[in-house]
Amino acid sequence: MQGDQVEQPMQMVLRMKHPSLGGGEEEAGEASSRSALSVFKAKEEQIERKKMEVREKVFAQLGRVEEESKRLAFIRQELEAMADPTRKEVEVIRKRIDVVNRQLKPLSKTCVKKEKEYKEILEAYNEKNKEKALLVNRLIELVSESERMRMKKLEELNKTVDSLY
Repeated sequence: MQGDQVEQPMQMVLRMKHPSLGGGEEEAGEASSRSALSVFKAKEEQIERKKMEVREKVFAQLGRVEEESKRLAFIRQELEAMADPTRKEVEVIRKRIDVVNRQLKPLSKTCVKKEKEYKEILEAYNEKNKEKALLVNRLIELVSESERMRMKKLEELNKTVDSLY
């Protein structure tokens, strides 16, 4: 029956486009085109109604799916809570460990950097200390030599003074 209903509008559309196929008068053509138009509009309305019915069914299904999804999520949470009562505590401690780990990373980098700076500064300090020790030794040598020379000069002067009397 539906096949006949679809064929009738098609035949009417063909008659409208090619009046020689349908034969007949202009009035019959107008009546058939009005009839084809009304059949076409009826079909469009029927399709639109079906579309709306399907859309409503889909939305109803989506609503049920959402409700079921929420219920399943709640059930999953309950199951997880039953599985390990200390799980929340463990999760909290793990999160705190992660936070402390994140805080340790920059501190560790800073520590390594400061240790490197310390080693460099200590090396420079030791070098300057060695240099100071060498300079102090050289100063002691110079002072000692100077004292010897002055003592020698004083003795010579003393001899010169003694020889005068």
